[in-house]
This record gives sequence, structure tokens and C-alpha cells, in this order.
Amino acid sequence: MTELSSKLESLENILTDMQSVLIAYSGGMDSTFLLKVAANVLGNKAIAVTASSETYTAQELRDAKKNAEAIGAQHIVMYTDELDDPNFSSNPPDRCYHCKKELFTKLTELAKRHGLKYIADGSTPDDERDFRPGMRAVQEFGVRSPLKDAGFTKKDIRALSKEMNLPTWDKPPLPCLSTRFPYGTQITKEKLLRVGRAEEFLAGFGIRQLRVRDHGNIARIEVLRADMPIFLDEEISKLIMEKFKLLGYAYVALDIQGYRMGSMNEPLKDEE
Repeated sequence: MTELSSKLESLENILTDMQSVLIAYSGGMDSTFLLKVAANVLGNKAIAVTASSETYTAQELRDAKKNAEAIGAQHIVMYTDELDDPNFSSNPPDRCYHCKKELFTKLTELAKRHGLKYIADGSTPDDERDFRPGMRAVQEFGVRSPLKDAGFTKKDIRALSKEMNLPTWDKPPLPCLSTRFPYGTQITKEKLLRVGRAEEFLAGFGIRQLRVRDHGNIARIEVLRADMPIFLDEEISKLIMEKFKLLGYAYVALDIQGYRMGSMNEPLKDEE
């Protein structure tokens, strides 16, 4: 038995022991893989729930609906109001904790309503490399992380997702849009919409892995180094500047460090 097949068997056994589960389903690579395996093992005893709000794009919600339907899993869309909570909208370093606390409170109610024993998320050991205050809420609410328990890395999930023909096998990570703002910067619906439109525009040039970090009137763009030459094209750079100015940015900067996960957490590490 290969290491991957051994991990998959472990995951299937974990889910079998759980008997029924409500999965916090973002539509990303990890949660889609978890939903697929859970649906295979538990059938209608595995239900996916996606939280929709201004912090996620409409395209992400459409993709989540499409993928859950393709898997054949029951899918519930639940609307959340993070921006109404000043503990979230004021954007403190533990912002994600308050978001997850609201999410898991509502998911707990849903799980009880549907007679499901557990709530699960798509966390993996790889997620522990970055600052993740939301994990505190995971622990407080007793949320299970079957992928982590089975020892799955993102590389493992990518490989098995490809074998299973899941469309998310090569999907880049896409955390909520609130991660685009420096801590302490007030998050509003208008700001989220602006940064979402900016990223959507850049994606139109074939750039898959990107972030537009919003620093007031400055947009700091992070892309992989392989995509940086796109911005040296005179015509493309002109189009980008024109679009970003229409969105309200006075300056547009390309971060020469390139894309990296959690760059807004770097100031926190400098303070340690």
C-alpha cells in the first residue's frame, strides 16, 4: 500500500467513525477533497455548508455550488454578517477568530437541526505554518479536522484530487478578501468590492495566483515571479493603471518579493 492510499484509508476510517458530518465548505481544494471523500463514505450523512458574505467573491460561491452539485452532496448556502461585528470590521490581528466564532456558532445550530454529530473543516498540517487565529475557534467549538488527523499535506490532496478528476486539484488558495488589508484598517463593503474587482481584472490576463493588497490609495500587487513580465508590457501596464485608477487607487505597485502566503502577517513577526 502506498503512503497516499494509506492516508486515504485512514481518512475514510475517521469519517466512518464520525457517522455524520457537516462540512464547512469554502469550495477550495482542501474542503472539496474532504467533501468528495465524505460523500463517498457517508452519503447523505455528509452535508456541505458555504458561508456567503461580502468577504468572498460571487465567482467563488458559484464554483462552490457547481462543485458540490457535481459531487452529489447536499449543499446549503448560509449568509453571514461579519462586517456588522466591530471585532471583525476594525481588522485586529485576531480578526479571523471572531469570523470563525460566528461561523461555527451558526454551523452548530445547523448541525443540530439536521441531526449531524460533527462539524468538520478542511484544515491540514500545512496551515499551521502561518498565523491562524481562527484555529482558536476550531478548538473552542470542537470542530474536527479529518484531513489533519489523517496526515494529509496539500501536496497529497492535490495528487489525489487530480486522480479523482476534481476540478479544484490545481486551484490556488484564495482566502477571504479581508486578508488584503493591513491590520487596523477598517474593512467596509466598498473596500472589499474594490479589491475584488481589481483581482478579477488582473485574472483576466491569465494570472492565477495573485493578491491585491490594499494600502489606502496604493494597490500593492503580489504575483508569482513567472508572471511579473506581464506587467512590463507597456500596453498591459497602461490598461492596469487605467482600471485601478477608476477603482480609486492613485498608485499601483508590483511587489518584487512576489506572491507569498500571509504577507500581511509579516509586520506581526517583525514585532516579536
